[in-house]
Amino acid sequence: MWMVVGGPLAVVVASVATFVIAASHPDPVLNKADYERDLAAAQKLQGQARVDALITLQPAGQARNHAASPVVGTTDPTK
Repeated sequence: MWMVVGGPLAVVVASVATFVIAASHPDPVLNKADYERDLAAAQKLQGQARVDALITLQPAGQARNHAASPVVGTTDPTK
């Protein structure tokens, strides 16, 4: 009987623990005005400083994929 009840009970306990962690540490909402200000400042730069500044502003998915397989020179981050 404990095998039948133990499995689902463990799943319920794990899901409650996951909810508590997610509710107590939510991801912050990004401010669009700050992003646009930083983007405008990055676009005013020249050369490698511009590329470095624009790389820090790229979307998380693109940055993650680049970190997983860093292929240099396939895209132009200055556009």
